[in-house]
Amino acid sequence: MKPSLYTILLAGTCLIFSCQPTPQPITEQKEIKDPLPSWNEGSNKTAIIDFVNVVTDDQNPEYVKPLDRIAVFDNDGTLWSEQPAYFQLFFAIDRIKAMASDHPEWNEQQPFKAVLEGDMKALVASGERGLIELVMTSHAGMTTDEFEQIVTDWIATAKHPRFDKPYNQLVYQPMLELLDYLRANEFKTFIVSGGGIEFMRPWAEAVYGIPKDQIVGSSIKTKFEIKEGVPQITRLPELDFIDDKEGKPVGIWKFIGRRPIFCGGNSDGDLQMMQYTASGKYKSMMLYVHHTDSVREWAYDRQSHIGQFDKGLDEAKANGWNLVNMKDDWNKVYPFD
Repeated sequence: MKPSLYTILLAGTCLIFSCQPTPQPITEQKEIKDPLPSWNEGSNKTAIIDFVNVVTDDQNPEYVKPLDRIAVFDNDGTLWSEQPAYFQLFFAIDRIKAMASDHPEWNEQQPFKAVLEGDMKALVASGERGLIELVMTSHAGMTTDEFEQIVTDWIATAKHPRFDKPYNQLVYQPMLELLDYLRANEFKTFIVSGGGIEFMRPWAEAVYGIPKDQIVGSSIKTKFEIKEGVPQITRLPELDFIDDKEGKPVGIWKFIGRRPIFCGGNSDGDLQMMQYTASGKYKSMMLYVHHTDSVREWAYDRQSHIGQFDKGLDEAKANGWNLVNMKDDWNKVYPFD
């Protein structure tokens, strides 16, 4: 007698549940990835991770909603190097040299004469006024599109005098990791720099992952006009806004509209931005990059002609802000190390 369908199904069910070996629980070892591999283990790395864990934990009383997770960073000396001179100054010098054939009068006129003769001592002696004149001359008199292309071409070809590498390769690998880590935890990252906003926009997005509309910087005046039927914005040889020192918190409020809870800087020029961040209602973190590595980068602080770190260093120590010792805290400085 043939077995019934019910018998076959019952037998199959018994085979599945009775004759198969009892499944054993599988214990998976989930690897925890280090979000900051170029940071050595220590108090600063721990403080960063602890801070992020606290403000992103909605069960913690110091939780901060994503909308208010604003992180601001200086650029020169904080995200990329700034020695032996600001990289934008190297750009201005190269521009003056490229324009010199159309300006024979510059051979006898400072600060242009100093640039053409490679006399950095005379250039420094021209003071702030001379440097502003240099920047205004080399950065104005063209459309914003033309200027963006000039910066893009320069970044792709110019080389740093010490490392013989493009300037946008002299970015700090630990800070790139920090930017990624913050964004992975729903922070919105901004550059707030004394450098020119239109100097940073052409390359910063690709290098830092920070969009053009999240860059705050110094600017010159511009005007809208129509030339030969084409609407365009022309750059004028006149300062509009200086985003340094007291100008940084002003720029943050003007262009961001929210007080940061995380602030990264490296000099006295960032002190007011630190103070502004520290005075908010949310838990905040102030992080100063202290240049202490004369071998892999440079060592400088209080007496430096670039990125002077004097009052900021004192206030950071007095307030318990995080001081990143580049030599000890970073096992890698540049991506190419």
